[in-house]
Amino acid sequence: MQLALLGGTGDIGEGIALRVARGTDHAVVVGSRDADKAADAASSYADTLADHGVDADVTGASNPDAAAGADVVVLAVPAYHLTDTIDAVADDLGEAVLVSPAVGMKRDEDGMQYNPPGVGSVTQLAAANAPDDVPVVGAFHNLAAGRLADLDADPDWDVPVVGDDDAAKGTVTDLVGELDGLRPLDAGGLGNAAEVESLTPLLINLASNNEGLHDLGVKFW
Repeated sequence: MQLALLGGTGDIGEGIALRVARGTDHAVVVGSRDADKAADAASSYADTLADHGVDADVTGASNPDAAAGADVVVLAVPAYHLTDTIDAVADDLGEAVLVSPAVGMKRDEDGMQYNPPGVGSVTQLAAANAPDDVPVVGAFHNLAAGRLADLDADPDWDVPVVGDDDAAKGTVTDLVGELDGLRPLDAGGLGNAAEVESLTPLLINLASNNEGLHDLGVKFW
């Protein structure tokens, strides 16, 4: 399987790229609006993996080239770049599953607040803007990027997965299940994405206000 990480030069993209490349035999393509930036990031990720004894298939490309031929495409971009990124690759998605980990947030004097779009959640926004034949799944919303990218860490986190297409949700669930330290959990349909996304600002606020909790994730018992 080929995984494309659009905006994969950012922190969450780095963590997913490293975990997938280390834990699976899937090819990883790092995407960016700037192909040279993507290539530099891919080379850096490959060096990190080599330091951990992993000879991985990680390459870089422009976002459209990364999406072309991919089986799973992760929108590893901030929520405010989501629709533009989808528009830029819409003709290249083919039969790929589109995955949205983005969360809408804003900061006020009390901390981070959940700030969903009018359609209800960022995941639903992705679904509303994706081509009609491209299934959208929400996953990877609540992960602390620094710990995710630390291959010496075992995060022991749960990853709620939402989606209306059972086959697409199964593909993403299986992918998450291959990654060390992550357990996929079926959180239902896309209509439940807001509840999942809203956990992220809570985790950030807890991490900001409590010493030693900067790498918070979620675990359900």
